[in-house]
Amino acid sequence: MSLSLILSCLWVIAASIVAMLPMRRQFAPGIALLLCAPFLLVYLGYQHNPWVVLAASIAILSMFRRPLFFMLKRLILRLKGQT
Repeated sequence: MSLSLILSCLWVIAASIVAMLPMRRQFAPGIALLLCAPFLLVYLGYQHNPWVVLAASIAILSMFRRPLFFMLKRLILRLKGQT
């Protein structure tokens, strides 16, 4: 098994542990996981084919759908000039 797949498995385990924390304690580790995800996807793409990256991207998006929708909504409102 390649290093990128091992790191991906560890990322999923860490995300599962963070999901079991109380909501008020999920923010900092969740942001850290979300910031690590693009680097992990690039590394996966470097070592494997695009289908693996697509599967990992779908998994990340499904795990972080609410925070990502919230950030997207805030970005759209900010671009429109509203606060």
